Amino acid sequence: MSNLVIVESPAKAKTIKKYLGKGYEVVASMGHVRDLPQARLSVDINNNFNPRYEIIKGKEKLVDELIAQAKKCDKVYLATDPDREGEAISWHLAYILNLDLEDANRVEFNEITKYGVETGMSSPRAINLDLVNAQQARRILDRLVGYKLSPFVSQKIRRGLSAGRVQSVAVRIIVDRENEIRAFTPEEYWSIDAKFNPKGSRKVFSAFLYGNADGKIEISNKEQADKILSDLEGAEYTVTKVKSGTRKKSPAPPFITSTLQQEASRKLGYQSRRTMRIAQELYEGIDIEGIGPTGLITYMRTDSLRISTDAMNEAASYIRNTFGDNYLPAKPRYFKSRSNAQDGHEAIRPTSINLTPERVKANLTTDQYKLYKLIWERFTASQMADCIQKTTQIDIEANGYVFKANGYRVDFDGFTQLYVESKDEEEAKESSLPPVEKGMPLKLKELLGNQHFTQPPSRFTEASLIKALEEFGIGRPSTYAATISTIVNREYVKRVGKLLHPTELGEAMSQLMKERFPKIVNVKFTAQMEQDLDTVESGNVEWRELLGDFYADFEKNLKKAKADMEGVKIQLKEDETDIVCEKCGRKMVIKVGRFGKFIACPGYPECKNVKKYTENIGVNCPVCGADVIVRKTKTGKTFYGCASYPNCNFMSWNEPTSEKCPQCGEILFKKKGKKPTLYCAKDGCGYEKKQ
Repeated sequence: MSNLVIVESPAKAKTIKKYLGKGYEVVASMGHVRDLPQARLSVDINNNFNPRYEIIKGKEKLVDELIAQAKKCDKVYLATDPDREGEAISWHLAYILNLDLEDANRVEFNEITKYGVETGMSSPRAINLDLVNAQQARRILDRLVGYKLSPFVSQKIRRGLSAGRVQSVAVRIIVDRENEIRAFTPEEYWSIDAKFNPKGSRKVFSAFLYGNADGKIEISNKEQADKILSDLEGAEYTVTKVKSGTRKKSPAPPFITSTLQQEASRKLGYQSRRTMRIAQELYEGIDIEGIGPTGLITYMRTDSLRISTDAMNEAASYIRNTFGDNYLPAKPRYFKSRSNAQDGHEAIRPTSINLTPERVKANLTTDQYKLYKLIWERFTASQMADCIQKTTQIDIEANGYVFKANGYRVDFDGFTQLYVESKDEEEAKESSLPPVEKGMPLKLKELLGNQHFTQPPSRFTEASLIKALEEFGIGRPSTYAATISTIVNREYVKRVGKLLHPTELGEAMSQLMKERFPKIVNVKFTAQMEQDLDTVESGNVEWRELLGDFYADFEKNLKKAKADMEGVKIQLKEDETDIVCEKCGRKMVIKVGRFGKFIACPGYPECKNVKKYTENIGVNCPVCGADVIVRKTKTGKTFYGCASYPNCNFMSWNEPTSEKCPQCGEILFKKKGKKPTLYCAKDGCGYEKKQ
């Protein structure tokens, strides 16, 4: 008897084949095989939103092979990813292969290990049509918004634009933050900061002016600060209060999708799409020496903090043997998931804690090793004991003024020996304090008045935007990376370092959407739509009914917007270049057409002069001296090449700079990463410096 198991990727197929052995063929569908075709709407609005699916272009041969293999086998198992998208892929495969939807042929693998595969294969079930319908509803919602809105915004702003449901809300959040920054008015304030050391001791510590006998003092200008400094001239400083205490710091929970993306951004500098690609590889299986292909982490699209009892017990045993009994908490740690979590899978964790990062390092790429180490350490630390800190608060008085100093020392490091969570915003720094007693005189080493200004809210990074989307309830674990990639690729948002800035195009799009389609870009409405999709998944709402309620209002707004804005065109500022039109003498501008950017004369239609757009980085080619320009491969990867190509073949994946190497005089190149590095590419030189 032969069995066919269909998964999504070849790597996953290879790993699962190892565990199933003889009698099983494992093949990959390479993701979706059937979808709404791109060339048209493909949703029959007048026929209860009936979708018109087709085989994805280019996959016809693969589908024929799957059909032929299925006919040869006694049983077909559909083992696509264990989420809505995976359920929909299985449903489409069942349709193509003419499988009975009531047959128990759907299996799920939360982890690609022997245990995970055997557990999944032992409990096949029928395809969950509620899950499928929730995915269909989301897909059709996004198709309706995209295909109905895109022609409208293209007509009103710029040709070739597209609008998306969740993406539009993300852009609005970024634009709203930019408007907050612009509207922000800095307010001046001052602090009085001092440095002391106990008489007879060389240990110096810092303190800040808190207030006086009446309470806290707010210092708003230099005059107030100077008055206090004057009052303190020649003053004697005495410790009037010493308060000691103990505080416990507990470890962060294991990763869910959003927190993994945030921490990988903060600690590793990875963009969310890169993080998810690497995590997928770790989940699907890596060929580990002495073990063979094995999945290293559990399923990476999850919003649940749940951990299996077996994983907890294995972690406890590892921690006891490696760190000692005192590094185990009194009882196993359980973490509570968010109230709106779907809780379909465990948190992201290593499939075996005994597969330490160092044990598997030789078999992983650098990216895989870094991300696996992050996941392994976070999970292991989550099951360790608290960090115990002894805290000290000191009050110091002088001429009626009160200074305060706060500090701590670590009594027991606990989980911090292994892992400490990073933060988007820096926490107030504390330092260790010398032993002091009440009544002890202090020697003043320094007393300064420092001017400060309140700061505007920070622009979003990928990490903080994902956090905001999650808190607002917008999108789901599988959508964050795609949403951010989309708004950047469509040039509604640009990356400046790690920060996300809205472009002029993004701001124009957001303003148009707010004025004409307020519900589409309303945070609460979009979050409610996510909850409504969850009710479809739970079987409490019929998916076509959900679409009907949404589309009736959407269509009315679209008709009104078209009528109100008939003949209206939103003008964007055009980027002027230094290139002078040789036909009419005007400075040419950058325009965007169907095939991307180009340079044109602003005197159109009188002057129709156009040129190919090239992005000049302001550096001369190290080979021939011509300009170095930004170029792209057929797959969209950026590289740097000589503008005089094909006469000069210079190219580099790393950006050339105008800075010269102090050792050999050649130009330096910029290597990207968490800590960008300038380096010399000349053979034998080896010069590098961190930026």
